Amino acid sequence: MCSYYPAAPPQRWLHLSTGHTVPMHCLIHSLFLPSGLLVRSLEYNQPADNYTVCQGDDAILSCSIDKEVTRVAWLNRSNILYAGNDKWSIDPRVQLLTNSQAEFSILIASVDVWDEGLYTCSFQTQAKPHTAQVYLIVHVPARITNISSAVTVNEGSDVSLLCMATGKPEPTSVFVSVSPPLHTSSPHTDGFTSEGEYLEITEINRQQAGEYECVTANGVSLADSKRVVITVNYPPTIKDVKDAYPPVGKPALLRCEAMAVPPAEFEWFKDDKHRLFGGLEGLRIRNERTRSMLLIDNVTARHYGNYSCLASNKLGVSNASLRLIRMSPSSGVSRAGCVECSFRCDCQVEGAWRE
Repeated sequence: MCSYYPAAPPQRWLHLSTGHTVPMHCLIHSLFLPSGLLVRSLEYNQPADNYTVCQGDDAILSCSIDKEVTRVAWLNRSNILYAGNDKWSIDPRVQLLTNSQAEFSILIASVDVWDEGLYTCSFQTQAKPHTAQVYLIVHVPARITNISSAVTVNEGSDVSLLCMATGKPEPTSVFVSVSPPLHTSSPHTDGFTSEGEYLEITEINRQQAGEYECVTANGVSLADSKRVVITVNYPPTIKDVKDAYPPVGKPALLRCEAMAVPPAEFEWFKDDKHRLFGGLEGLRIRNERTRSMLLIDNVTARHYGNYSCLASNKLGVSNASLRLIRMSPSSGVSRAGCVECSFRCDCQVEGAWRE
């Protein structure tokens, strides 16, 4: 079922059996009927009335006659649908509703686009033949028939998305960015809209990755929409790293965070030459999606020194240096890179690894 929203209704409206409305202009020799559309006589060369229905709805066509009518028929173009009570159409959707001295009505169930066209009520009186016509217009809700699959590209590439839709009247389509940018300082913070079947992005950057929604509508029914995801690959970028200042005998944490797509793989080195592995010399390495943490349960003198974090993916490598510096708890120095409990005697090691 479709819903129509006329912008500015004229003075008189004809109500259809489908619940929709179409304008009624100066009907000649015609009678308003509560169900269906009454067609008018063409004796004065008036154009046929338009009857607009939605695909899938029923259409009722009613012809006003009187007792002087001797023969009556409904035709679609030149094809007879009903002649009096006799059905000529082989379409089971076409049914006779009323054949009385005042009205001759047929029903077309579940109309489709091929039902659109000119319908004629032809009737004969003792004086002369008469015809009345109506043009059936079938509206089809907008539907997306083809949309690009998910796209994965490297940063700096050009991207083209396609969204094809059908409907009657011809639908309009727009692409809307629906994902928030990675950084609020991005120029795309408020998203953007692109009209038409294609969305072209030149030299895409990481802030433009995310979901894009294609919305198509033609005013017949609710808009149709589908989404496509753009993934932008880029090399690792290590964010702020901080030194740690634990005293001997306390736990310590060095953290390395890297933004990358695909996610980076992490490696740790000491003094730029010895690769570190978890389980050796009281070290633990905990890797998560965007960060790696080097944890030392019990700091000894040999743990102090320079450390390097290396983050890599198929697009590149990034590294950063960190230091584990010996600091006495009595100094009162507190650094963001230290574990808080490094300065508390009642701290449990397993509870130390909190941000």
